Amino acid sequence: MTIQKEVWVILLLTILIGIAFVRFGKKIDAMDPMAKPEGKIVPVLLGVSYVHNTVKENCGEKVADKFTPYVIVLWLFIFLSNIISIFGLPSPTGTLSVTLTLSLVTWTLIQITEFKYGGVKAYFHSFLEPIPVMLPMNIIGKFSMIISLSFRLFGNILCGGILMSLIYSAIGLLSNKLIGLVAGPGTYFNFLAPVIAPVFHAYFDLFSGFIQTLVFTTLTVVLVGNDIPEEYKKGN
Repeated sequence: MTIQKEVWVILLLTILIGIAFVRFGKKIDAMDPMAKPEGKIVPVLLGVSYVHNTVKENCGEKVADKFTPYVIVLWLFIFLSNIISIFGLPSPTGTLSVTLTLSLVTWTLIQITEFKYGGVKAYFHSFLEPIPVMLPMNIIGKFSMIISLSFRLFGNILCGGILMSLIYSAIGLLSNKLIGLVAGPGTYFNFLAPVIAPVFHAYFDLFSGFIQTLVFTTLTVVLVGNDIPEEYKKGN
């Protein structure tokens, strides 16, 4: 049995994220709560605060305290998976099985939220709303979320990887043509790649990777928050 390269990348990212959490967690615990944060801990605190506020706005403070750690891990894992191809490693989110698993987790969280705050009766009755004849469409709608979330992330990352491969091929051909004008036909060093490729990496890997991370995590928070009653969000 052959293990996919993406599996090793996932293990690597898991270890890196775990180390980062332990390291920064210890630094935060050792901080003086009355002192002004300094150094590397500042962007960490700003990032955690931003995610917590976003979750609180959509799900309420009670849920935010429990849900924020998962959203932060989701943020880090997806973003690092999206941009790791810059370092020559395969992107896990460019594999459908990975994005499908992430979507299933989000979908499961939504179903649990519906059960918890709406009850079993209301959950199954929603399949018959607004009229019983809508049952087939409601069933399809209930599970289509898994497909839409997984394919959106997978498709964008996969397309970015394909486009970068085409760009490298085109740059390689151009490099050979330019050198060939002086040294004659042949295969030469792709000297234009270090000059031109970083511009496209900045868009297809960094910018696009950030946007897709933002979209997936935001949808997760919003969709879960939609099923939480307003009175619970307000702490009543």
